[in-house]
Amino acid sequence: MAFIAGVMRLLLWIICLAPAARASQDVWDLSPVLYSDTKPTDAVAALAADLATGRLKVRGETELERLRFVLEVLHVPEESQVLVFSKTSHQNALIRPDNPRALFFSPDAYVGHVPGGKIEVIVQDAVLGPIFYVIGAGSDGGMAIERNLSTCISCHGTTATENVPGMQVRSVFADADGNPLLAMGTSQVNHETPLAERWGGYYVTGRSQLPHLGNRVYQADGPSAPQPSDLPDLRDRIDVTKYLRPTSDIVALMVLEHQCRMHNLLTAGSMQYRRASYLGRAMDANGDPDAGSAGRVADWAADKIVDCLFFKNEADPGENIQGGEEFQRIFEAGFPRTAAGRSLADFQLYQRLFKYRCSYMVYSKAFGDLPPRVMRAVIAKMKRVLSGDNAEVDWLGSAERRKISEILAETLPGW
Repeated sequence: MAFIAGVMRLLLWIICLAPAARASQDVWDLSPVLYSDTKPTDAVAALAADLATGRLKVRGETELERLRFVLEVLHVPEESQVLVFSKTSHQNALIRPDNPRALFFSPDAYVGHVPGGKIEVIVQDAVLGPIFYVIGAGSDGGMAIERNLSTCISCHGTTATENVPGMQVRSVFADADGNPLLAMGTSQVNHETPLAERWGGYYVTGRSQLPHLGNRVYQADGPSAPQPSDLPDLRDRIDVTKYLRPTSDIVALMVLEHQCRMHNLLTAGSMQYRRASYLGRAMDANGDPDAGSAGRVADWAADKIVDCLFFKNEADPGENIQGGEEFQRIFEAGFPRTAAGRSLADFQLYQRLFKYRCSYMVYSKAFGDLPPRVMRAVIAKMKRVLSGDNAEVDWLGSAERRKISEILAETLPGW
C-alpha cells in the first residue's frame, strides 16, 4: 500500500506540473500566484483608480513636472537619481550618451524616465511581488497607466532575476550610440561585484579611487581598462535641464545594486515557497507541506536571503568613496534609529558600504510580505548568525553583531 501511495503522489505531482509543460508557462503564472491573471493592488493601481475617479488630479504639464508627481505619489526620492546611457531598456530608441535614462528608487518602488519617452515603474504588490507599469500621456491631458506583462518581463523575468519578476543592474561596454558591445562582455551587478566591473553604460558622479567602467563609451578594438573617477556633476556631459538633478550619484548606484539583488531573493523565496506549498497540499490534502518539500524550500530560500542581508562577499569599495550629501541625508532619514542613534542605513563608505552590515531591506514591503514559514526561517537564521552560532558568517565581528541585534530589537516589529 505504501508503494501504491507513493506512485499516486508521484503521478499527482506530474499532473500538477503538466500545465507548465503544455503551455510553457512561467512558474509565477501557475497556481497559486497566477501573476498575469491576478489584478494587482499596489500603489500604482491605487494611483490609477484615484485618477479615474477624480479623487486625485495629475499635477504638472511638463515631462519633469509629471515625473516629479509620480515620484511624490510613490514616495521615491528624486535624490536617488542615477543615469544610464546604454541601450538596455524598454525605450532603447531614445537612450544614448547625450540622452540617458534616469532611474530613481525607494525600498518598494523603482521609477525610470528617458527624456522624450514614457515613465516606467516597478512597484511592490503584497501578493504578486514586483509589478511593471508604463505611464504615458492620456488623451484627456491626464495619465495613461498600463500594466506591462510582455516586454518588461522578457528581461525582468530570467535567471538574472532568480527566475521571478524582478530587477537587474547590468554593466556593459556601450559604444558612442549607447549600443552594448556584447562581445566585450557584460556583468550582472550586485554588492559582490568588484568595482572594476561596475557601471559600464552609466554616468557616475562623486569620487572613486578604485577604477570602474563608468562615464565612458567604448570601441570594439579600443581600450577597455577601468579608470577611477572624480566627477562632481554632469553639466559638461549632457543637458542637465532635462533631468531633475545634474548627478548620477555613486553611493545611490551602490545602494541600488544591493537592493535589486535583495529584492529578487525575497520575491523568489516567496513565490517558490508558495508554489511548493500548493503542490504539497495538492498531493496530500491532510498533510503539512511545511513538514516536507515546502519546508525545505523555505529553509533554502532563507539561507540565500540571510547571506545577502548580511552582505556576504561584499566587494571592497576602496578607502575614499564620496557621493552627494543630498542622497545620503534623505536615505538615512527614511529608516528608524535606536535610542542610541544607530541605524541600518548609516553609511561607512570605506571597506564596505554600510556601517552595520544588515540590510535596510528588512523594513521593505517585500520583506514584510514573506510567507510566515519563510519569515520564521529567515528570522531564526538571522538570530543564529547574530548570536555567533553560525561560524560560516566570519565577516561579522562580535561587536558589529551585537550592535545589529540591538538595532533590530528596537526597530524591527516582530523581532
